[in-house]
Amino acid sequence: MPVEGGSSGSSASTARHPKQKRKAHSLSIRRTNSTEERPPGIHRGDMLEGQDSKLPHSLRNNLLDLFGQIEREFENLYIENLELRREIDSLNERLTGDGQNLEGGDLSKGALKTKASHSTSQLSQKLKTTYKASTSKIVSSFKATAGSRALCHLQKEYVGHRDGIWDLSVTRTQPVVLGTASADHSALLWSIETGKCLLKYGGHAGSVNSIKFHPTEQMALTASGDQTAHIWRYMVQLPAPQPPPDVSAPCDDDQDSSDREEGEVDGEGPCEVPTVRLATATLKSHQGVVIAADWLVGGRQVVTASWDRAANLYEVETSELVHALTGHDQELTHCCTHPTQRLVVTSSRDTTFRLWDFRDPSIHSVNVFQGHTDTVTSAVFTVGDNVVSGSDDRTVKVWDLKNMRSPIATIRTDSAVNRISVSANQRIIALPHDNRQVRLFDMSGVRLARLPRSNRMGHRRMVCCTAWNEENQTCNLFTCGFDRQAIGWNINIPALLQEK
Repeated sequence: MPVEGGSSGSSASTARHPKQKRKAHSLSIRRTNSTEERPPGIHRGDMLEGQDSKLPHSLRNNLLDLFGQIEREFENLYIENLELRREIDSLNERLTGDGQNLEGGDLSKGALKTKASHSTSQLSQKLKTTYKASTSKIVSSFKATAGSRALCHLQKEYVGHRDGIWDLSVTRTQPVVLGTASADHSALLWSIETGKCLLKYGGHAGSVNSIKFHPTEQMALTASGDQTAHIWRYMVQLPAPQPPPDVSAPCDDDQDSSDREEGEVDGEGPCEVPTVRLATATLKSHQGVVIAADWLVGGRQVVTASWDRAANLYEVETSELVHALTGHDQELTHCCTHPTQRLVVTSSRDTTFRLWDFRDPSIHSVNVFQGHTDTVTSAVFTVGDNVVSGSDDRTVKVWDLKNMRSPIATIRTDSAVNRISVSANQRIIALPHDNRQVRLFDMSGVRLARLPRSNRMGHRRMVCCTAWNEENQTCNLFTCGFDRQAIGWNINIPALLQEK
């Protein structure tokens, strides 16, 4: 979680997850592709160099690596099979003895044979069930990985921040650019197609925790650990598009990115770019870190959420405080506005989220929802009448605005969920996790895909936020994380829904 002053190195969320290593097993059978049979310095692909194949060298290596992993899994199962068979043989030897070990009684030879047969049958059945379940798990895992890679492609990486990236957003007006908010006290604007940094905002004195763009004008709203929110104008010119990269080109860097040092960053960062240092308006009524901010429909008012347990509503033109939205028992974590109505949802560490209604100018109402058991990290509106909430309790819940008494769908995951987003057209939920994964679900809670991640692809630290942009043909999903980079993904949504 962002901290006041912007230094995020000590954040509890930055703890790296040590890479789990499988226990090595040896097998006294000859395997044609095993590393034991391969001369030192010879790769799998080199062994097949003389074979006639039309596949690219890098693709062949990837396939061989995948099948090598499957081979090792089956080898482990084979060893377990041998151990179980030894147990069966040992049991048979005991059963064919004098019979005194069987409940202390003397059994006839026929009874011993019956007992042995029964026990052997049970163990055999257990062996078959275990082997079948493990084999199915391996095959399904392989299919899921291959399917995710076919449906979700990494298109562009945006590298240049000097600290973790907490939030990102896409402009709603032309030119369409990507904005990122970082703990390095800056917000950067990027060309989506080229990955080039176009502009830097350096007006904050603390971590920049969120960024949102005005619905109709070239204005940005940023929230910061310096206890303020800034509204600032920008002007950018998009560079000429570059040819798409060769995704089949081999990568020589075999270092596992998850094991890199905290200070290592790919690339040299952005070149000298125009810098904006003065805000058009500064909103400073909070007494703690401003963790998030958003524009209300129409762009004439903004709402901010703070660690002082309050959310504030401001007039953009005058920067005056209109309402102080109090009631949460602990620090706020996020705020979001409805795309077409004057509704605001705030989430908090008190395990609740609140719905604030400003459709009637003379009075505003509030509803409290207690559907989670841990910090609610974000709650967002969809284009329809739904709210989607994510939590550190590892669940995501979908709610109907017309009946908020209980969720209409619950998604259970294996890791804490950070700032979620929902695509406007297809209503697909993108979940960023603490464990570096990003998963896609539909509104009924059905899992659609997982973004591919390996030592050469994806995030190396926790993923903090996701953002959709369905109008751009190059990248329509963006993710950012504590590894100081943002990533643009191309999601084949028609194929994704057909796969469902």
